[in-house]
Amino acid sequence: MIKVIFFCLSACLLFAACGNVEIENDAAAAADMQPATNTDTLVLSGEKHIKNVRQLTFGGDNAEAYFSFDNSKLVFQSSNPAWDVACDQIYMMPTTGYAGERAPLLSTGKGRTTCAYFMPGDTTILYASTHLGSDDCPEFERKPEDGYVWPLFPDFDIFEADLEGNIVRQLTKEPGYDAEATVSPDGKKIVFTSTRSGDLELYTMDIDGSNVKQVTSGLGYDGGAFFSPDSKQLVFRASRPEGEEADTYKALLKADKVKPSSMIIYVCDVDGKNLTQVTQLKGANWAPFFHPSGEKIVFASNHHTDSGRQFNLFMINVDGTGLEQITFDKTFDAFPMFSPDGKQFVFASNRNNGGTRDTNVFIADWVE
Repeated sequence: MIKVIFFCLSACLLFAACGNVEIENDAAAAADMQPATNTDTLVLSGEKHIKNVRQLTFGGDNAEAYFSFDNSKLVFQSSNPAWDVACDQIYMMPTTGYAGERAPLLSTGKGRTTCAYFMPGDTTILYASTHLGSDDCPEFERKPEDGYVWPLFPDFDIFEADLEGNIVRQLTKEPGYDAEATVSPDGKKIVFTSTRSGDLELYTMDIDGSNVKQVTSGLGYDGGAFFSPDSKQLVFRASRPEGEEADTYKALLKADKVKPSSMIIYVCDVDGKNLTQVTQLKGANWAPFFHPSGEKIVFASNHHTDSGRQFNLFMINVDGTGLEQITFDKTFDAFPMFSPDGKQFVFASNRNNGGTRDTNVFIADWVE
């Protein structure tokens, strides 16, 4: 899931998500990880819910950082050119970051990967990878007539790997796109996005890959799902195309593409019941994650700008009331996640990148 961004992001990032995230960076060489920057100069005016912000990665494109169950580690996706990988791979770091070292590689280094998440016990992770299709990074053709689209590589399958990078189990084996997997806080379920029905729908499976059940069925892209703190609900991003937009959606889907310019946040029960639209906002609203209370959702959006080129984090009540802006960066903030204990908050941002297109991982203390 690194890789999610949108048609008009001025930094030319391409994050799709858990996205199916793909980040396009300029050719400037990126440095290895540096000691975590710890200064509230990284807190921008108006950002009252975060303090003690620390920068954990330095250089390249880094995003979709997600906590271990014990709050001590982060697994994340990176395409740092200084780390000698051709496209996105999965890495791990402590929440304190690394001092001038390359983070340990947990994926195979082959194909393209996305959307890593810790499994219960913190001794293994899951992630999606295309390496069974080819050792090379999959190619993707962008046609001008398509506009801004995300690739849906059909070779993506979901794997479980140990912290040494050894694959211990393949969790999906159906033809087509299987990715964007996350794990329930109670450690019993996995939710993921798949095209196995002919559309982009949410599915759940038991933690061992068994008992697969379809959750959503509406036409459109359902993805980037996360569980509520009590593991009883899901929050996710979705498109609901109608008319000509529906025809365009179907045509792109046949070509393994999807256009993310209009996204809505939904919640539902884990079995798909009580499906409720949360946001009524224009533009792309995505990368949602439940607040520790289970009563609010933090998400990324560009609804507040006419150009659509600025993404910030917002918080909203599950019933769609009480919208509040959380971050105020002038370019890009996304991929928010709370630590399991609710004390820390991690996100990806273009802040403090020296005017480059680098996207880095930041961690902060959360303030109610």
